Amino acid sequence: MKFPARILIAYIVNIAALYIIGTYVPMIAVTQDPRGLALLGVLFTLLNFIIKPILKLVLSPFIVLTLGLALIAVNALLLFVLDILSEGITIQSTFAYLIGALVVGVINVIAHILFHKK
Repeated sequence: MKFPARILIAYIVNIAALYIIGTYVPMIAVTQDPRGLALLGVLFTLLNFIIKPILKLVLSPFIVLTLGLALIAVNALLLFVLDILSEGITIQSTFAYLIGALVVGVINVIAHILFHKK
């Protein structure tokens, strides 16, 4: 899959994931405004494409030692950064960060399975 298509799919999946965690995860509030949600999706996609690989590289020993469970912490850290950078999302507790990161991770895995071409 070409890079622009990959970015577009990641953007759409991130918007859906943010909407889902804002709707179903307690203590996480995400704007329901379409423009605000689109902006949040752009910011989250940029964080995933720029910061996430760096975090995965730096934390790779912990990821290996925990058999991948540290990836939830990486996603939680990205949600934390998104919460700091944007007023469109408010997360009120550490538990909410972890549950939100787990939901976002599961949605991204499902999207990867559905859209990944061999």
